[in-house]
Amino acid sequence: MSHLEAPETEAPVPTPVAALTAPSVTAPAAPGAALPGARADFPAGLCEELIAFRRDLHAHPELGNQEVRTTGAIKARLEEAGLRPRVLKGGTGLVCDIGEWDGGRPMLALRADIDALPIPDTKVTTPYRSTVPGRAHACGHDVHTTVVLGTGLVLADLQRRGLLPRPVRLVFQPAEEVLPGGAADAVRDGVLENVGRILAVHCDPKVDAGRIGLRHGPITSACDSLKISLDGPGGHTARPHLTTDLVTAVAKVATEVPALVGRRVDTRAGLAITWGRIESGHATNVIPQHAELAGTVRCLDQRTWETAPDAVYAAIDEVAALYGAKTQITYVRGVPPVVNEASAADLLRDAMTARHGAESVESTEQSLGGEDFSWYLQHVPGAMARLGVRTPGDRLSRDLHQGDFDVDEAAIAVGVELFTAAALLDAAGEREG
Repeated sequence: MSHLEAPETEAPVPTPVAALTAPSVTAPAAPGAALPGARADFPAGLCEELIAFRRDLHAHPELGNQEVRTTGAIKARLEEAGLRPRVLKGGTGLVCDIGEWDGGRPMLALRADIDALPIPDTKVTTPYRSTVPGRAHACGHDVHTTVVLGTGLVLADLQRRGLLPRPVRLVFQPAEEVLPGGAADAVRDGVLENVGRILAVHCDPKVDAGRIGLRHGPITSACDSLKISLDGPGGHTARPHLTTDLVTAVAKVATEVPALVGRRVDTRAGLAITWGRIESGHATNVIPQHAELAGTVRCLDQRTWETAPDAVYAAIDEVAALYGAKTQITYVRGVPPVVNEASAADLLRDAMTARHGAESVESTEQSLGGEDFSWYLQHVPGAMARLGVRTPGDRLSRDLHQGDFDVDEAAIAVGVELFTAAALLDAAGEREG
């Protein structure tokens, strides 16, 4: 829970963003304040406004490709700042340039994902907990969105003051949680036109607010979706030898397929099949006619990811055939790994160092989580940083994709400072891709 949390109240009802308030935020002067866009240089009241904006999004989560309210709130605030956002063709998500591209060096883009997850918000006393049953911002996309919005407001202010040397593009992308991800649709809609580099952050509840995690090379993993249907004639549990024992078959597929695939690919690729659902049967004395498994296929290495479906299909067919089960496999290609390009990662490192000192950047490991930011990196270089959202000293675990997930809202201003500095350093040409 944030140490900036407001007093407890009843769950909020839908309220216009402009009418929301947030607690006051104070912060020491940031190192590197000579670079424009430091916190002391923010427009008056911006930190409070951004916290209120994030809380409004958190209370009104919307699933992928359904983010109508969220898109409208972002659009209204950007237009209020004198900018001209364009809603993406799918009707949700938007793109907005700050400044006019002159046809020279391509722009820097800053990306946020705006969708929520189909899980209940289990927080009890938090006043901004979800008001939508079965929906929650449990992955921090409300924070990502608010950080990019705040950065846009700071950069727009700098542009009006003649302090933004080059234009910057903001990308608010829908449907990150829906495989293969809304990023692919955003790319097809032209969000990378005239863009030379793209940056993003992702909330990390294992890193303290005021810090970021960073690495060169892969920082997330490939992720695909797998569903298997097994079928047989069914029968009486007294005579399994006369039919296809589907319960045994599905159990064997669940345990033996991951092991078999693991022996057929390079172990350094870290390929892992993990089941999230298994269903079969309705009675204790009836062998069912149908069974299903569903899960994910993840791996660390893009080359292995490209060939993973063949290995998975072969292993499923082999194991199921031993038990006489017929299979139908639905394999949905998800996302490749996010691979941080070195100079883009260094740009993020330099930006954070300028604002908060070198000690504010820590090394991070590659995660087995999937992120569709990787689709942008198939077209332009870029990097993602892990934005610390844990209150320093907090020992509670609020992991991603959990119903009680929350953040230290001080991280919002940190993210804005990071992206603002990165935009200015990139514009100055100090990091060439």
